[in-house]
Amino acid sequence: MKILIINSGSSSIKYQLMVMPENEVICSGMIDRIGLETSNITFKTDTVSREETLPIPNHKVGLQKVANMLLDPEKGVIKSTSEIAAVGHRVVHGGSDFSATVKIDEKVKEKIKQLFELAPLHNPANLEGINVAEEIFSSAEQIAVFDTAFHQTMPEVAYKYAIPNYLLTENKVRVYGFHGTSHKYVSEKAINYLKDNSKIITIHLGNGCSMAAVKDGKCIDTSMGFSPSNGLIMGTRAGDIDQSVVFYMIKNLGYTPDEVNAVLLKQSGMLGLTGYSDLRDIEAEAEKGNKDCLLALQMNAYRIRKTIGAYAAALNGLDAIVFTAGIGENSSYMRNLICTDMDYFGIEIDTGKNELRSKELREINSEKFKVKVLVVPTDEEYEIANQVFQLLEN
Repeated sequence: MKILIINSGSSSIKYQLMVMPENEVICSGMIDRIGLETSNITFKTDTVSREETLPIPNHKVGLQKVANMLLDPEKGVIKSTSEIAAVGHRVVHGGSDFSATVKIDEKVKEKIKQLFELAPLHNPANLEGINVAEEIFSSAEQIAVFDTAFHQTMPEVAYKYAIPNYLLTENKVRVYGFHGTSHKYVSEKAINYLKDNSKIITIHLGNGCSMAAVKDGKCIDTSMGFSPSNGLIMGTRAGDIDQSVVFYMIKNLGYTPDEVNAVLLKQSGMLGLTGYSDLRDIEAEAEKGNKDCLLALQMNAYRIRKTIGAYAAALNGLDAIVFTAGIGENSSYMRNLICTDMDYFGIEIDTGKNELRSKELREINSEKFKVKVLVVPTDEEYEIANQVFQLLEN
């Protein structure tokens, strides 16, 4: 079965065509900087690698370009869009309505639209990807895989806020959690490696960052909440902040609510602290002695260490911590900073192992301590394809 995976972001589209259940990747690629004159398009197979820079004004044009590359008579990989049995869409916020992967119909699309305000950077782009894919791949089943679904196993004590009960019962205000597809994939890989249903903390570090406490394969707590904006320090998002700051900015500093929202989502985090949002730039500046960058990295690691401590308590023990995503997989600097002075929890990194680079699951902990420190490359596209395949097969 050929399944096309679409991860539609606010200004990007990641895609991958797979054959399931063989887990064979036929092609993959990305379109970024959508809406600019310098949009970049990549297309890769085992034998072909293409890259173009050209204007892509919107997601519809972008997905049509993807279809054209898939169908290219010389370098394409299919002869007709009818060869694609299903299109799997990553959808960031599923609210309390979706705890599993679903076939998309008009009711599902309306629910996704109702959640725009809770995930304004993601859900609108996700829905746009669905609408365009329905036109271009009209014979395929359209399937939604929700980032929030994995976290639906959290107990009420973890997902409920200490606010009036009616806000939960009538308005569904609660902790939802995000990056669930990634947390699910890497926790299952870790459990398989450990050969036990273990007590694991998964740490997804990219432009967006989140952590999850996973016990016996199920999420019992996570750092993001009602929206993907709180918890850890992120590329441009502030993470946890005293709500009084919001009211102070509005009442005393003259900000509008929309302006405060823009500051906290798009101008804060590592960008607000350093002037840079890309961790590679921040690490390079820190090595040159930039005090703002060094402090920002230390703040980032400090908040992660605090959350490790909290989740070790929630799990009543700890067998492994798992680093994943762009920063988690590639930054030995951040992994070392996070795991420094954690010996009380049985966590210590082997410096030599930490510096090794690999695309495989690897163990980087010191042999002196019992807690495993694992680097597990995430594969959200495979996880989406697998969930789509399981849904259609069953």
